[in-house]
Formats: sequence, structure tokens, C-alpha cells
Amino acid sequence: MGRKLVLPLLLEMDEKITYDFIDVEIPDFHPEFFGLWLKDVIDLEEKLLGSLSYIFCSDDYLLDMNKKFLKHDYYTDIITFNYNEGDSLSGDMFISFDRIKDNAMVLGVSSFDELCRVMVHGVLHLIGYNDKTDEEQHVMSLKENEMLKLRHSFT
Repeated sequence: MGRKLVLPLLLEMDEKITYDFIDVEIPDFHPEFFGLWLKDVIDLEEKLLGSLSYIFCSDDYLLDMNKKFLKHDYYTDIITFNYNEGDSLSGDMFISFDRIKDNAMVLGVSSFDELCRVMVHGVLHLIGYNDKTDEEQHVMSLKENEMLKLRHSFT
């Protein structure tokens, strides 16, 4: 079974971010950093943090979910399930750490940078950004880059 980290941080009682590791390990994973950074992203977009769950898994695990829930028969880096209520962001984000490592190698970036990009990508989907069209992909990419720059405030 995986391990689970619950991060209440300095967040209010009804706000939380959880991290679950199903069949992968992520070296040097720092939940405090991710919690502070992602909360800053959400605040900047003038949304509220409800309950976010990040579930890190393998390619095979996420492929099974992609087939079952989205009827897609291909690997992906993230699947986001949106449970928002008004401006309060809540959702489950399943992330393949195998895809993170492979994409990082292809893109020539660190696994940490790619992990951050995918984690904030999920939050941006919950905020309302999409990436189905070329124009939406462009806007999403710009937003990802903008939010990635915020990380330096927390390192």
C-alpha cells in the first residue's frame, strides 16, 4: 500500500492538500513547499483552496484509469477530477511519475521542474483553464510558466 501525507500547513481547518503515493516513490518530496506554492497560485487566481488530493502513481495505473474513466487508451501525465464548489477548488489529481521522468528527459528539464509543471497544470484545470485547442494550450503554457516562477519565493 502507498503512503499518505496530509498537509494542514498554516491553512484553515477546512482547507487541505493531501499527497498519496500508490506504487511510486518520489525522492526528496517536500509537501510543505508544494503546499505553500500551490496555495499562492490559488490565491493569485483569486480562488479559495478547498480540498486537493494528489495521487502519484505509475504509467500502468494511470493508463487503467484513463481507459476506465475517460475511454482513452494512451498514457498521460495527469488526470484531474474536478469537485469544485463555486470559487472553492477541490479535486483529485492522479499523476504518473513515470511520465514525469520520461517527459523531463525528452524536454531536457529536471524531474522536479516537470513535476511542478504537471502539479500546477492540474490546479489550472480546476481554476478553469483548458488545453483542448491550440489557443487554449498556448494560454495554459503561459500560465504554467507564470506560476512556475512563483516557486522561487518558497525555496
